[in-house]
Amino acid sequence: MAAALLKAIDRAVKSSFSIRTSVFPPARFGRSVARCLSTTPAKASVQTTTPMPEADGFPGVHTHQDLYDFSLREPDTFWGTLAKSRIQWIKSFDRVSDCDMSAGKIEWFLGGQLNVSVNTLDRHVQKMPDKVALIWERDEPGTEVRITYRELLAMTCQLANTLRSHGVKKGDRVCIYMPNSPIAVAAMQACARIGAPHSVVFAGFSADALASRIQDANCETVITTDQAVRGGKVIELKKTVDDAVANCPMVKRVLVAQRTGKEVPMKHNLDFSLEEDMCRQSTECTPEIMDSEDPLFMLYTSGSTGKPKGILHTQAGYLLYATMTSKFAFDIREDDIFSCVADIGWITGHSYVVYGPLSNGATTVLFESIPTYPNPGRYWEMVERLKINQFYLAPTAVRLLLKFDESWVKKYDRSTLRKLGCVGEPLNVEAGDWYSQVVGEGRCDLVDTWWQTETGGIMITPRPSQPGAEILHGPMRPFFGIEPVLFNDEPGPDQGKELTGKDVSGALCVRKPWPGIARTIFGDHERYLDTYFRPYPGTYFSGDGAHRDHKGYYHITGRMDDVINISGHRIGTAEIEDAMDEHHDVAETAVIGTPHEVKGEVPYAFVILKEGVRRDEEDIAKELKDLVRKTIAAYAVPDTILITPGLPKTRSGKIMRRILRKISTDKEEELGDVSTLAEPSVVDAIVQSHKAYKQRIRS
Repeated sequence: MAAALLKAIDRAVKSSFSIRTSVFPPARFGRSVARCLSTTPAKASVQTTTPMPEADGFPGVHTHQDLYDFSLREPDTFWGTLAKSRIQWIKSFDRVSDCDMSAGKIEWFLGGQLNVSVNTLDRHVQKMPDKVALIWERDEPGTEVRITYRELLAMTCQLANTLRSHGVKKGDRVCIYMPNSPIAVAAMQACARIGAPHSVVFAGFSADALASRIQDANCETVITTDQAVRGGKVIELKKTVDDAVANCPMVKRVLVAQRTGKEVPMKHNLDFSLEEDMCRQSTECTPEIMDSEDPLFMLYTSGSTGKPKGILHTQAGYLLYATMTSKFAFDIREDDIFSCVADIGWITGHSYVVYGPLSNGATTVLFESIPTYPNPGRYWEMVERLKINQFYLAPTAVRLLLKFDESWVKKYDRSTLRKLGCVGEPLNVEAGDWYSQVVGEGRCDLVDTWWQTETGGIMITPRPSQPGAEILHGPMRPFFGIEPVLFNDEPGPDQGKELTGKDVSGALCVRKPWPGIARTIFGDHERYLDTYFRPYPGTYFSGDGAHRDHKGYYHITGRMDDVINISGHRIGTAEIEDAMDEHHDVAETAVIGTPHEVKGEVPYAFVILKEGVRRDEEDIAKELKDLVRKTIAAYAVPDTILITPGLPKTRSGKIMRRILRKISTDKEEELGDVSTLAEPSVVDAIVQSHKAYKQRIRS
């Protein structure tokens, strides 16, 4: 069966591609048999917004809908064909997939061997060494730096050799705590080259948050910079790393790159100058041979418990999915300048700043600054200067910028833009209209995407589609191979049943496995199963709610668990609660997310003080905000902290966060029957405290 399928895949590839075999020079791939598939796409005839030559080899496929249906009906043929044609293999795979969603077992391209950095760098250096791979848009406008594929490969090899010289080997986890910069991208690629999974930590996290991630991944190596520069401000990254490493005895080395050149403390036999070490290394490095299912990276995201979870992605499946979604959601063409302004510390930066664009041989922009520095026209001035074709950002930035006069947009030439993308949380209609009509002048496709750290790449998106198909507000259409399914989540006899038809809302799940899905939570596979596969057996549970409208399009309604989406950054309420509960005057806290016109959601904290505390409440609130800032990060600081005599709990002790959400949004008339609570009177007390707080703010 498997042999017949692989033969069918080969026929599909050959029917639409001119194939040749190439062998890497011995210096590049050692003694390995480095036969790799290279392809020259032919003209495609299937009707879809971005040509897919491989689809011409799929029987009965003529339209985009045909192609989507085929991807669901014959997933192994679909993904196997794309893997053969879009990935360069050391050894081709023997079996396309071995998946069981009910057991949380996900394996793709079994028996295949590859190296991801060869796919993102070497194969492009062979064909177009002097093409620009990265445009580093530094904090100060007009000071951008361009790095070619040849230069990025040399930098990557030197850094990979540096890691090997320090004893880092295949399977070792490496923590990267750096701002957006070419050396940070090279660090990620260097880890991929030697088979050391990287754990990139957002360079805005506190020392405590960084330490917890280093400890959980058991990283012996940390790569950082002396400082970071963002929005005209200098951030002391090395100092944060020093404070974190003081609580991480497993760390054996800290490699420090220079961003500003300021002298920073360097500990003997622990801290090393990255540039000095790299200068002593060769610009060639033999890539490690990796199995398809070997770990590529882990990325920490917040869950509904206090402990962040290390989402683990593997080699071939993630690479293929990032490659395909980048290409087809944004229609990346050969000479395009692709700009995703996300930080590399988030999954968006991994998939759509680094791996996806580089795998496609595109030029990708690394944005170091903020949208309002030195003024609210920063993005659009950059679009004009760099001649950007695709622009991908978070709704938070859109909502922030639409508050300024339109002249900040219109004074700059944006005629090179073809696609406007959005990711992070639902994009409201007003912000979507401004982005589409003012920024895009009504001529650019607005690609409002839905996906997660766990999915590896875009899952629901207006494009690709049939050419000329309508684009409405929301993500709309599932990507190839993705079959969304909604389940009834309302208490009652129908809870957990699948919702069919249109105009229905429920828990958003995915029925079939796809190559980009995360394989586990590092060190806690049971938590992985409990979170994603056991709530609705046989499917992947996203934790989000969605509405399927009368046309069959999908619209995301928000999180269903205790996770807040702040400016596109997910954080579990339990993580904020744990930080605040450390305060010596606090007995208990409950944190919820409440709507914010710019950030999407912000934390609102309800705090019970210990008996006998008589201190000024404003002083306590300030201390709690400082504590969250120190323990987690500035973005996690609650917008509101309300001192309250109690919390609405059931008789079993469960906090009724639904009630707290109603109070925080001034909807106390929708509270319903609270008589079954353990202490019904506490609800009225919280309502009065909330009203008094708002009155103080207004006055």
